[in-house]
Amino acid sequence: MKGYGWVACSVLLVSAAQLMMRWAMPRLPEFSSLLSLPAMAILPVLMLLAGLGAYGVSMLCWIRALHFFPLNRVYPLLSLSYVLVWLVAVSLPVFQEAFSWHSLIGVVMIVAGLLCIVVKS
Repeated sequence: MKGYGWVACSVLLVSAAQLMMRWAMPRLPEFSSLLSLPAMAILPVLMLLAGLGAYGVSMLCWIRALHFFPLNRVYPLLSLSYVLVWLVAVSLPVFQEAFSWHSLIGVVMIVAGLLCIVVKS
């Protein structure tokens, strides 16, 4: 069970990283004005850096998870991050992501595919 904790940590961190970077990017000033960073751009820069840091820690968790499982058994679980990011992005107004039935069908297909792979092994 311990190995699945590392997988879950990796999936949650990579999902959080995506959401933090999505929040930060529209709020960042143009690249050319980053040298004279306005005070109101500090939070988006910090959020971007936190997202990048979460990616790094997620990778460390993933490396640890691979210590416990073969790649073909746990790699499909990374697709849960697509589901989590989509759910949070369409649920929270701060992301301004529109709900779409096509996207929902895609998410259901990801979950169904994941179940097929996990139940098989």
